[in-house]
Amino acid sequence: MLGWLRQHQPVRPLWLCRACAAAWPCPAARLSLRIEYADNQVGLAMYLCALMHDAITDRARVQPTHRDDPQEIFTRFLAWTRGGRTPGCRPP
Repeated sequence: MLGWLRQHQPVRPLWLCRACAAAWPCPAARLSLRIEYADNQVGLAMYLCALMHDAITDRARVQPTHRDDPQEIFTRFLAWTRGGRTPGCRPP
């Protein structure tokens, strides 16, 4: 039933969604992660914190002169995990 959500995985080192090419985690990936970590919000935040670190490291390796905006990268990877509604993605 939710198999289409599992297709929304990151393509490294760009950190774009494999399925929809949006910045990862895209809305569908966020929904999938919320479902997977429904009973472990702290675990979700810790997992995404590690991935955020990987994304920053990947970007620095691929584009050494680029500096990510800390607010943007935090919002993209972590801010949405702190409650509230996650924007959904319709199945294809």
